[in-house]
Amino acid sequence: MTGRVQGKVAVVTGGASGIGRACAERLAEEGAIVVVTDVQDAKGAETVAAIEKAGGKASYIHHDVTSEAAWVDVAGQVEKGHGRLDILVNNAGIGLGGSILEMTLADFQRQTAVNVDGVFLGVKHCIPLMRKSGDGGSVINMSSVAGLKGAANLAGYCATKGAVRLFTKAVAMECANAKDGVRVNSVHPGIIETPIWDTIVGTGEPGSNTAAPRGATLDAMAEMAVPLGMKGWPQDIANGVLWLASEESRYVTGAELVIDGGLSVR
Repeated sequence: MTGRVQGKVAVVTGGASGIGRACAERLAEEGAIVVVTDVQDAKGAETVAAIEKAGGKASYIHHDVTSEAAWVDVAGQVEKGHGRLDILVNNAGIGLGGSILEMTLADFQRQTAVNVDGVFLGVKHCIPLMRKSGDGGSVINMSSVAGLKGAANLAGYCATKGAVRLFTKAVAMECANAKDGVRVNSVHPGIIETPIWDTIVGTGEPGSNTAAPRGATLDAMAEMAVPLGMKGWPQDIANGVLWLASEESRYVTGAELVIDGGLSVR
């Protein structure tokens, strides 16, 4: 541990598995006090236990990111328990693949509620706490390569991640104008070994964000599509999130950090 975010308080949504868990563990490893939120309570408890076993500090809150009342509660619990908030990682998200002609309006709206409304609500209810803390803060919104370029059979997902990208830039300018010290950036993962790919490549139950480990399908996709010829790991994204959360990125706001092995360039 080198203490790159020592003593900072961080909220990581969707922190029970995948990229969210990796972010929570990495931030805690570098000294942050991490509040993990998710709807997967058992996995959330496992994440907290792993962080504490490694010597870090963490807690868990059950949290539906589409609920404004839940966000008010999370912000209130963080303020009551820690008195401040320095880092928000808006990571919770779902990926629903398939032809846009076959996608139901209910699924389109559900994906938008989690991926876009959840980010909006996080920003709305957490930035005031960052401002109250007086030391600024770092908001990190999880977008995707799908927020940079279109992909067949991912139109709904692309729409949500593209929205997160531009929403991030607009909020970054609002905070900059307010001179509140809050920086807002987006992260754009490529093909990463996470459960969300089960619904994108069709190997899991539609709408689920948990599944058994993948076989060769994701590896084959990465080998074919990614210039570096391989998939990424959640830790690759977590390292980028750590940098954006730390003072090392003090002059970075409104930016998009692409971590995709060159996928978006091809």
